[in-house]
Amino acid sequence: MKLLTLGTRDRRVLAVGLLLGVVLLAYLVLLHWWFVAPLLQVRSEMRQLREAHSQYAATLAQAPALRERIQALDTLQTANTAFWGGDDSNSAVAALMQRVTDTVAAQTAGGSCTVNQKLLLPDQPSKPDEPYRQAAVNIKLSCNMQPLVAVLYSLEEGSPYAFVDDLSIYRNPVAAQQGKGPPLEVQFTLSGYLRPLHALAMPPPVAASGAEP
Repeated sequence: MKLLTLGTRDRRVLAVGLLLGVVLLAYLVLLHWWFVAPLLQVRSEMRQLREAHSQYAATLAQAPALRERIQALDTLQTANTAFWGGDDSNSAVAALMQRVTDTVAAQTAGGSCTVNQKLLLPDQPSKPDEPYRQAAVNIKLSCNMQPLVAVLYSLEEGSPYAFVDDLSIYRNPVAAQQGKGPPLEVQFTLSGYLRPLHALAMPPPVAASGAEP
């Protein structure tokens, strides 16, 4: 078997290659993983911090305008007559009951109408897509047809807004045959929404530092 014999030029090329390999290995072992890689990581983190600082500064710069807009919306909401009172459901329920009493008492044409029952309903939990709390009462009436139509219309057309739901009407056969009292027995739920107090709010202003990290 013949041994491979290298010439002088080949030995030099091989020696240079081995030297380069040793230098590269030494760089990776002694410099890159201990010094260069940590410095590159620090540089990347500093760049991310600068970007985050720029985003926060831009957001804080918009805070005064956002605050003014929210204040305007809060003022508009406070002046809105669609809601019932403040955040006290008891006062809202009392107001709903009083509206029923006043509305029924005002309807005298075309027959009689009387309130048989005004029953407080438990606080209604807000639905996920509804930001406002609801107050509701259960109402029972005995009415003739003409005043009943006028009562239902007046309840939903007034302000603050009220909503008639779960309406049930049936004819009282005894009253209809004997002519004693209104022939229609009516039951429904009357509800309204409470005015939210301070529903819109922003945290106090935070001073932004002008120096970048």
